[in-house]
Amino acid sequence: MATGGDYACCLVGGTFDRLHTGHKLLLSMALTRAEKVEIHVISDEMAAHKSPLIQDYETRVNAILDWLEEKSHRNANLFKLNDSFGPAPNHKSADSIVATPETLGNCHEINRLREASGLARLSILEVPHMLDYSGRIISSSRIRSGKIDPDGNPWLENSRRISNMRMASSLDSELKTPMGTLFSGPEEYPEVAMAEAIESIDRENSSIIAVGDVTVATLLEMGIIPDIAIIDGMTKRVALNESAKVNIVAFTNTLRAVNPAGHLTPSLIQAIEVALSNENPTVIDVDGEEDLAPIIIHCLAPIGSSVIYGQPKVGVVVQISSIEVKTRCRDILALFEVVD
Repeated sequence: MATGGDYACCLVGGTFDRLHTGHKLLLSMALTRAEKVEIHVISDEMAAHKSPLIQDYETRVNAILDWLEEKSHRNANLFKLNDSFGPAPNHKSADSIVATPETLGNCHEINRLREASGLARLSILEVPHMLDYSGRIISSSRIRSGKIDPDGNPWLENSRRISNMRMASSLDSELKTPMGTLFSGPEEYPEVAMAEAIESIDRENSSIIAVGDVTVATLLEMGIIPDIAIIDGMTKRVALNESAKVNIVAFTNTLRAVNPAGHLTPSLIQAIEVALSNENPTVIDVDGEEDLAPIIIHCLAPIGSSVIYGQPKVGVVVQISSIEVKTRCRDILALFEVVD
């Protein structure tokens, strides 16, 4: 791709977590205005101070390299950034720097330091924020929170939120395949598989969302209160006896939802959304069936959330929410039939 010639060397710095449309606009500004571009990506040590959920340095760098390759940009080199300013205050060949509204102050400080050292000021190329579908700024933090995808689109469109949806028969075999990591164990001792499943979760940085009466009951018996529990008073589609039902006294909040078997309803979607916003443990008691709830959970939950559910006669499945998982669930949901 042809490059611009306004500047000789443009500097770009950032975290570049979950490379998104805003990042690409920032990089494109530099790549089209300068003969050479230096992209300085903050180190894992610096990123850890922002959020424990930020991708590691190698993953972030590879995403940029893949995008540069896709767009045929050949005039960029990547470097690790270990402090706030990097080489910018003393960079002798740089003549420009890219800024967003919130990094503009840093760029002015860099120029102050350069002048104090007898170096020419850098031309500041300010790039506006990209806005998402709701008019809010596209940011890595909003992507990590599960609100938007890297292009600023919702994971669950409003038309789907307010519609009763029925599962297409073509999805039957796909949805019977475990979505996540399967931990095997004897059906009569579910705590065996559950113990291994829980050990796999970073409980300090991940919420636990448990789906299914046996799954929830097993966790409670192990002394673990899920952040969100979804139950329907049934196991293997057979109603539980009153004495076998989950004791929900450990949960601070109780929500109700109506969701027939093979369906996803606005009632269940709204309950999941409310539960995700609650700070204290919440149980959703479903009148109907909760089997398909993980599809909605992954569309709405923050990245890194752990969804746990039972696999009859096999064990326990753990699926960590990620952009890839969210994408799959959105694609699955698109095949559901709207029955309103």
